Amino acid sequence: MNVFSANINRLGESIAEYVTDISNNPFKLIIFIIDILFVGYIAYKFIKSARSSRVWQLLKGIVLIVLITILSGIFELRILNWFLTIFTTYGVIALIVIFQPELRRVLEQLGTNKFTKFFGIGLEKSLETKTKEDIYKVVIAAKELSNNKVGGLIVIERDIQLDDVMDTGVKIDAEVSPQLLVNLFVPNTPLHDGAVIISKNKIAAAACILPLSDDKQISKGLGTRHRAAIGISRETDAIAIVVSEETSKISIAKDGNLIVDLKEDALKNILIKNLVTKKFGNEENAKKHRPKLRKRKEENAKTNNDAKIENK
Repeated sequence: MNVFSANINRLGESIAEYVTDISNNPFKLIIFIIDILFVGYIAYKFIKSARSSRVWQLLKGIVLIVLITILSGIFELRILNWFLTIFTTYGVIALIVIFQPELRRVLEQLGTNKFTKFFGIGLEKSLETKTKEDIYKVVIAAKELSNNKVGGLIVIERDIQLDDVMDTGVKIDAEVSPQLLVNLFVPNTPLHDGAVIISKNKIAAAACILPLSDDKQISKGLGTRHRAAIGISRETDAIAIVVSEETSKISIAKDGNLIVDLKEDALKNILIKNLVTKKFGNEENAKKHRPKLRKRKEENAKTNNDAKIENK
């Protein structure tokens, strides 16, 4: 109890000295605010990161032990306080052992761009890299589906959101991987029929129903997947990759146009040009055109309604 009281007294004296120092020098108040904000931001990022890992459960246990230690000192539970004090002293070594993987990961990130990502900076570069990696994975999946003569339809969201389309399917929210993309289109499985939607660098949904294009100029030899790909690319700015089950040919639909029989390199170049170069290479131009892109879906819907009225 005496040790606890002494620590509290020292803490109070330190706070009083700090407040007096700030009152004598107002400039230090600004430094104090910056200091508080910086520490608070680090704590926020750490807690946010810890909540998604096993560290969070350990932190709750540590906080509980600290609170019990304080309370045992206040209520003079000497044996319990002595035991917890000894445990706390040697607990630092135990924490280093327990958190060894996490501590190692943090130290490794100090010399990489992941450290800047932890503090919320450098996100554009990492997002560009992630998008390129996802493109390579989609191309690998399309090639694998083609080799196995398995049909597939993958839609990549751009500026116009596809929430209404995703609502027609099954939400997945998984990292993009060629293995998962291929497995989603395995015949006679629950999710193989329909489109897979990739949104915000994740496989957002599967077995989604797309609007079919009713353009009579489309070749009758094209199947439902190709018509759905053309339809979604006309109503939105999304890009759709189609793998034909009959011919094993890979096609891509963009802006209502269908490019048929693409090789692996050609598919990769088209995706990088439209998803990476245009977005990250010309960010200012993209911002200017985003309002127009958002209106495209509304304009297409209005045109279809007007056409139906005229036909009637």
